[in-house]
Amino acid sequence: MNIGGTPFVLIGGVDEAGRGPVIGPMVMVLAVIEEEKLPELRELHVRDSKELTPEKREELYPEIKKMLDDLVVMKISPAEIDVFVERKGLNELEAMKTAQMITLAKKRPDVVYIDAPDPDPRKYVWRIAKYLENPPKIVAEHRADAKYPIVSAASIIAKVERDREIRKIEEEWGEFGTGYPHDEKTIKQLERILKENGKYPDFVRKSWSTAKRLVERKNQRSILDW
Repeated sequence: MNIGGTPFVLIGGVDEAGRGPVIGPMVMVLAVIEEEKLPELRELHVRDSKELTPEKREELYPEIKKMLDDLVVMKISPAEIDVFVERKGLNELEAMKTAQMITLAKKRPDVVYIDAPDPDPRKYVWRIAKYLENPPKIVAEHRADAKYPIVSAASIIAKVERDREIRKIEEEWGEFGTGYPHDEKTIKQLERILKENGKYPDFVRKSWSTAKRLVERKNQRSILDW
């Protein structure tokens, strides 16, 4: 669609949810919208998902989806995270998945704004571009989810999608707290699961240092008991 022969510019925003937790998938999202519709997106008062309550995120989720021109959601399993992190690192995995989302988009964005996980945003742009034959303009910045509404929109969708995945896990295994390695509730649940099952289920990121430490502690206790 165009006006006066000038095509609309498509703006993309990329963000993730669940980068740090020891449980569950990491969810990455590419949200795409026509530039002319950005004021409407701003009117929804979207912002970084961490600044919103779960209820507010759920409320905004369908409104954002209706407004977008394209949406790509990727749920990266703990198993895939474990394999890739030990080989190349989490930043490289995110860069590769970002490139894949851009490639999969039915409406490829002309410009993509990204919340950069890399200390050097310019290096992160290079990481992404090397996976693309004809990369769009890529703008990677720290705190992009607070600066650009389309990245905020991606952030909200990613968080809602991940929260839903975590709820499925907790319905079967019980509550895990935040799921972050420093959370005592998370650690106690992992210890309980190890004791009762002898190993971690598929939803645990086994490459995380906390998960490894608990396995080592369990094995040491087993040796002492023997």
